[in-house]
Amino acid sequence: MALVTGLVAAWALGSPQSSIAAAAVASTAPSATRAAPAPARLTEREQKALAERTERLAERILRDAKGSGMAIAIVQDDTVLLERGFGVTDTRTSEKVTADTVFRIASLSKAFAGTLAAMLVREGAMRYDSRIIDYLPEFKLRNLQAAQTLTVQDILSHRVGLPYNTFDRLLEQDEPYPLLVARLGEIDPVCDGSECYGYQNIAFSLIGDMVFATTGNFYSQQVEKRIFHPLGMFTATFGRDGLEESASWARPHIRQSGRWTPVRPKETYYRIPPAAGVNASIRDLSLWMRAHLGHAPEVLGPDLLDEVHAAQARTPGELGSSPWRRERLRDAHYALGWRVYDYSGHTLIYHAGAVQGYRAMLGLLPDHGFGMVVVWNSESSAPSGLLATTLDQVLKLPARDWLQLDRPVRRGQLR
Repeated sequence: MALVTGLVAAWALGSPQSSIAAAAVASTAPSATRAAPAPARLTEREQKALAERTERLAERILRDAKGSGMAIAIVQDDTVLLERGFGVTDTRTSEKVTADTVFRIASLSKAFAGTLAAMLVREGAMRYDSRIIDYLPEFKLRNLQAAQTLTVQDILSHRVGLPYNTFDRLLEQDEPYPLLVARLGEIDPVCDGSECYGYQNIAFSLIGDMVFATTGNFYSQQVEKRIFHPLGMFTATFGRDGLEESASWARPHIRQSGRWTPVRPKETYYRIPPAAGVNASIRDLSLWMRAHLGHAPEVLGPDLLDEVHAAQARTPGELGSSPWRRERLRDAHYALGWRVYDYSGHTLIYHAGAVQGYRAMLGLLPDHGFGMVVVWNSESSAPSGLLATTLDQVLKLPARDWLQLDRPVRRGQLR
């Protein structure tokens, strides 16, 4: 219970600001830095054709999926090619999804955590090699040595030594986050800390406690102050209350009786803001993409972007988890809140997210100045091939049917 008390204090009381000096990322993995000279950009005609084709595909996806909504943003450098909503926010109403409709973005939230940490490192408030134990002294893992050496960089790149998604099911059963962190010491490690990758939500959210310990301010408030407001992401929020208080927001939909049925958003993953707490519209996410492509240097400078996008841990499991990954990916890593893929010889900065009733995918091609985000308010798998379809068009790769819209569908089945 001592750790529980310490974590509650970290969220509620804080501690004096640290004077730790900044340090660079100490990774030996390949980096996603932007190469020069840059590849040729899409022409205006190609940009228009890409946006129009994407709109047609999105409309067909929703028609075939029989309901709910979707929103898409596409950018080329600092130019918006597409910002549009499709379908409805709620299948019981006629309210249309717009570019300002707010969605839960689930694990796309992790990129905000990595970016905020990089900001604090560059200010000297923490270091990438700052030890968790120095700020949360009661923190424990079964491997005591790993607990003593676990760093900010380790938790942001999922190198904690724990099995994948440790305690996610208990979180979904409403177990409080501080209690789950206190129980991490019960879990047998799969490797020594910092030596292997295992995707986490609970352990990843320790970065929120570190932010509070080093700034004396809540994690969500730091993201709002340092990222949302400077970038003009004025509809971006945290938590269920923030979502439901939005002027326009997309209700989550689940399969019930052969149709997409709206339900109330679950609170569970909102309880770990760094891992899955952000809500945003595609207008917000368009600004976010352009910032990560280098077009908001007053907020996210080029050195910071290089650090955040630098590959840290190999993730070979990503190479076979879907058809487009199996064919297109040559290598895969995790960076600081982002995934880094070798997509047929091109660097792809990527993340996806999923919670009940919502899905999201975001991909950046830094060398091409290109970005695309797709969010939808159902558990349909149909839109999941849309990003790869568009990337292939940008990179002029051979066309593949990643969407499989023409495959037979059993009666009563939803895509």
